[in-house]
Amino acid sequence: MVFRTDKAIIGMIHVPALPGAPRCSMDIDEISRFVLTDAAALAEGGVDGLMIENFGDVPFFSTRVPAHTIAFLSRLAFEIKMRVPLPLGINVLRNDGMAAIAVATAVSAEFVRVNVYTGARLADQGILQGEAHEIARYRRALGAATQIWADVAVKHSAALGDRSLGDEVEDTVERGVADAVIVTGSSTGKATALEDVHTVKCHARRATVYVGSGVDESTVESLLEVADGAIVGTAFKRGAEVSAPVDPARVRSLVSIVRRKFTGGRQSTP
Repeated sequence: MVFRTDKAIIGMIHVPALPGAPRCSMDIDEISRFVLTDAAALAEGGVDGLMIENFGDVPFFSTRVPAHTIAFLSRLAFEIKMRVPLPLGINVLRNDGMAAIAVATAVSAEFVRVNVYTGARLADQGILQGEAHEIARYRRALGAATQIWADVAVKHSAALGDRSLGDEVEDTVERGVADAVIVTGSSTGKATALEDVHTVKCHARRATVYVGSGVDESTVESLLEVADGAIVGTAFKRGAEVSAPVDPARVRSLVSIVRRKFTGGRQSTP
């Protein structure tokens, strides 16, 4: 069990562009301070866990990221782990699940997110192909206890063929052996359709289900009536601007809604 609550809120840490990325404007020490400030603000606001991703590294690689990206993310993840006693997830954009497993194993992170884990999707990087067969075996080879959280019909992408969401979920869980499934809207910050959440939950079987975009104070109650938790990024930022720092007051406000509705006001403990 990753979280001590049935309705977990995971705060997303959007890492600024890392050295080597076209939009990089800070050195790694400055990036570290930004990331640790966001991590502290999310923890202060009461989230149940954190996730880190190289959000600023646009345009993203379609598969393997450079070695230096893995090294910088490992440093940042380790620093978070040393300072914030919350479960941590790793997402290496756009779709390097192998790197995510490596970073997570090195820093003892609890889970990874893989955007296209099974099947294939069309995105701005071209065709993204799932590597569940490689990622699951790599986890086993490293002896890692890290959970694999897999997106289905992931945002910023389109299907390559006519296939039902329910079938995709079932294959992701049963044939891809994912531990959790993430359902999103069409892009970062865009609302996730409640109908899709119902479909994913219905077909996920033993896997937990998380909503991965568009969760805010107006939607969190209805979404968590169905889903097991939510990954929240944009709604926690100052002015709900994705590139802004985390605002602890916005975190507390949303988390308090979840606590009152689903846990009788009780705060989960790390």
